Amino acid sequence: MAGGDEAALAELHRRYAPYLYGLGRRMLRQQDDVETCVQDAFFNAWKAAGRFDPSRASVKTWLVTIAHNRMLQALRDRPDTGLDLEEWDSPTSAPDRIEQVIAQRAVDILGEPERTLVVLAFYKGYSHTELTEQTGLPLGSIKTYLRRALAQMRLHLETPIAPSATSSSNPSKGGQHDAE
Repeated sequence: MAGGDEAALAELHRRYAPYLYGLGRRMLRQQDDVETCVQDAFFNAWKAAGRFDPSRASVKTWLVTIAHNRMLQALRDRPDTGLDLEEWDSPTSAPDRIEQVIAQRAVDILGEPERTLVVLAFYKGYSHTELTEQTGLPLGSIKTYLRRALAQMRLHLETPIAPSATSSSNPSKGGQHDAE
């Protein structure tokens, strides 16, 4: 992709767009915003492909970081308004079930306060300062809890799933694309 190969971009989109859409639906809940942010994330990845360093992160981690930052910006740019009455009862679009289950299991392994901090920081877009205000925890503790939580989640996501533990014929995706 760094060399301008559009087929490489198409392959990354095929592999990772469902995951990014799942993250976007969880964070943004508005389909138009999700689509815009995912599209922007791939555009930004295309522009920054020459700076990608596989020794620092996997391709998936790199793309998730780009998309997450874009989605956080979209949350910050929104006017502070509540939901219309109709939206409280309206069904949401069907999420990408596999990626949603994988992500939720990674969050579910966490204890408190790590789980709450991850949800507030990564899905709701709270800054570290806002987390301090919300939880009453010191800033240093929040950073430590989040760092520990992300390490636990990373370890969980990189651990292969035993074939008998899943009804799917697909192996775990943990580490599958590291060579990209």
